Amino acid sequence: MSQQPQTDESLANGVMWMCGSLASFIGMAIASRELSANLSTFQILAFRSAIGLVVIAALLPRLWPEMRQMRRFGLNLLRNSVHFGAQYCWTLGVALLPLAEVFALEFTMPVWVALFAFLILGERITQPRMIAIGVSFLGVLVILRPGVEVLDPASFVVLIAAAGYGLSAVLVKLLTRSNSPAVIVAWMILMQLPMGLALALLDWRPVVAGNLPWMVLAGLTGLSAHYTMARAFRILDASVAIPIDFLRMPLIALIGYAFYGETVSAWLALGVAMILASNYYALRAEGRRGRLPAATRRM
Repeated sequence: MSQQPQTDESLANGVMWMCGSLASFIGMAIASRELSANLSTFQILAFRSAIGLVVIAALLPRLWPEMRQMRRFGLNLLRNSVHFGAQYCWTLGVALLPLAEVFALEFTMPVWVALFAFLILGERITQPRMIAIGVSFLGVLVILRPGVEVLDPASFVVLIAAAGYGLSAVLVKLLTRSNSPAVIVAWMILMQLPMGLALALLDWRPVVAGNLPWMVLAGLTGLSAHYTMARAFRILDASVAIPIDFLRMPLIALIGYAFYGETVSAWLALGVAMILASNYYALRAEGRRGRLPAATRRM
């Protein structure tokens, strides 16, 4: 949560950065959906990292003095292995499920952050957070409706992605004690690019010219999503930034309807409302007590 009083100008700048984050996450989902039509998931991840490498190449000489010290290299490798797995599951979910359902299940990530922060960092799970965990779990059940609907395995894949992003966020907090944010992102690209390429070679599919714009969009939005959200959180109170982030849900639902003919059922809408409302309640309650969650976003 920001510590300085916010002027109208700083508030407007923060909102602008959050809007950039919204556009980036939505753009990444659309690009991944389009690429999944004829590329494997591992190819999508490899090309995304490759575009990211092109973007940060100019920064690598400046970052090298810190990177050569190899601080917490093993932890960086663990974090990127977890994050790569989460990205694989999320990208696969985008290809198989309605976009609104993917985003809805992904918004359970704060629950996983709280659980992993308790297990790894020893952070206490507050009563509001316990309530949010319980209500979010019920929200997931409302969305999946086990025993009423046939459970789609892809839904569980996206839940695994949310858990992976939650663990990755906690590991990032550990890394920030010894690594700068720029170096963490640089290691993310340098480590995940060979992971994606090695696995993509096992299921390589022809790349056509029509893929190139979507590959560029996926790579650029993969970086800009993290950058814009980080900038927004430096300016805005979390109680302002997180509700703006929640706008991803209605926006992606509209895009899914307009471009892919996807509809939102009443059960999905109810489950989404339960997940978002419970996390917002926990955020406000912990904010009043000065105990905001250690990490609330992907990186």
